[in-house]
Amino acid sequence: MVNSELVAFRQMLHQHPEVGGQEVNTQRRILQQLEKFSPTSVITVGGTGVLATYDSGVAGPAILLRGDIDALPIQEVNTFSYASTTAGVSHKCGHDGHATIVMAVAALLHEKPLAKGKAFLLFQPSEENGMGARAVLEDPQFSTIQPDFAVALHNLPGYPLGQLVVRKGSFTPAVTSPIIKFHGKTAHAAEPEFGDNPAVAMAELTLQLNTMSQPDMSRDDFRLLAFVHTVLGEEAYGISADSGEIHLTVRAWTNAVLENFVAEIHSQAKTIAAKHNLRVTFDVTQEFFANQNDDAVVDLIVAAGEALNMDTHWRKTPNRWGEDFGLFTERFPAAMFGLGSGENCPALHNPDYDFPDDLIEIGGKLFYEIIRRGVEG
Repeated sequence: MVNSELVAFRQMLHQHPEVGGQEVNTQRRILQQLEKFSPTSVITVGGTGVLATYDSGVAGPAILLRGDIDALPIQEVNTFSYASTTAGVSHKCGHDGHATIVMAVAALLHEKPLAKGKAFLLFQPSEENGMGARAVLEDPQFSTIQPDFAVALHNLPGYPLGQLVVRKGSFTPAVTSPIIKFHGKTAHAAEPEFGDNPAVAMAELTLQLNTMSQPDMSRDDFRLLAFVHTVLGEEAYGISADSGEIHLTVRAWTNAVLENFVAEIHSQAKTIAAKHNLRVTFDVTQEFFANQNDDAVVDLIVAAGEALNMDTHWRKTPNRWGEDFGLFTERFPAAMFGLGSGENCPALHNPDYDFPDDLIEIGGKLFYEIIRRGVEG
């Protein structure tokens, strides 16, 4: 039976969502709840994050568990009693549930302390914009801990409830959002030949970029481009535009393939800009490193699942969405896994999605078993 107190905690977080970088009240609620489970120490990290330590006092491995806490700028359409009270903001990726699973681990560590080693429980902010992991890792307070490995999970709609979803190698892709800016010269709209308008260059580049994806997910060189935003000039109808921007999101299974993809995009933009007497500059936003799962950590996760008689599914390809836990896999031996949230559960980021509370106990027990096996061997 799911712990009713933890369900109430999850639903409270759901009712009061905060987007990345603004999780002030979420942080406060996490700190208040942690007081009930007596961690060895608690600090704030990464601005609005929380790091709780459970130290046995006996030398042994140190394990980091990470749960994200931020919500999305999506208007909820659900009408249940704990629906979001913040217009245009809601927990449509299940981070309220991820945070509660980590809180369930705190409760288990309080009830059944470790015989040796220590566990770090990280409630991480700003995952959705790709800034939270970096903020935590660059926080001087975080640099004082040295986990031997790190583990994270994500709930996965479309899989049977509670199914363990694992993969060695890349679990989620490298993702980045390039911004291509063209700079020309204005002219009177009656005399556009005296200016340098980027419209045709942008059209040419758009058509060229549209041919550059390799969408076969079974291939190691998978890469996918999506157009997300474009702008040209101003709403000034007597002026031929002098500037324009194309915003993209691109992803690939590995950091190296993504880096080469972005370089090709820049090369094409430079060639077309020169052809049209334009200057081009580049910017980037929301960068996510690929989650490169460590084989030994995956083996530990699978063994913990087997000990709990969980059904395990091995994915053949990575998931296509980005996840900033990839930065942790760059720093430590680490792995991310999935937990099925129901075959009929609405998809992530859908306005009617809601995290299934039954996963709180399942995820908490699995995380605790991973810790126990990791520190006791």
